[in-house]
Amino acid sequence: MQEKLGTGRRKTAVASVRLRPGSGKIDINGKGFEQYFAAKLQRDLIVAPFKTCNTSFDKYDIIIRVRGGGLEGQAVATRLGIARALLQENETRKQDLRAPGFLTRDSRKRERKKYGLAGARKRFQFSKR
Repeated sequence: MQEKLGTGRRKTAVASVRLRPGSGKIDINGKGFEQYFAAKLQRDLIVAPFKTCNTSFDKYDIIIRVRGGGLEGQAVATRLGIARALLQENETRKQDLRAPGFLTRDSRKRERKKYGLAGARKRFQFSKR
């Protein structure tokens, strides 16, 4: 098996994921997995596609390049990238990954500020007199 690629996006975060056969090393922007994502909740979120497919991530070396957004958006983008890379490796996993929503791109983005308003929808205080 050669390297499999997957790209994930969330808000302004973009994650490029490479899965290659290896010993379970996860490298994110040159840092370790626990070092980059300090919160256990985010780490669990990222490895969730492996658990859903009953696949051990110890069989792969995962190289992740992520930019933009905050840590939570980057974690969700990385999860989507991993799910897409796993699907590229084996098409029979599609139903397993589709059911919990790992292949669905969350398209919600920040709404732009409009002129004449304080924010996207918030208005300036109204004074009758």
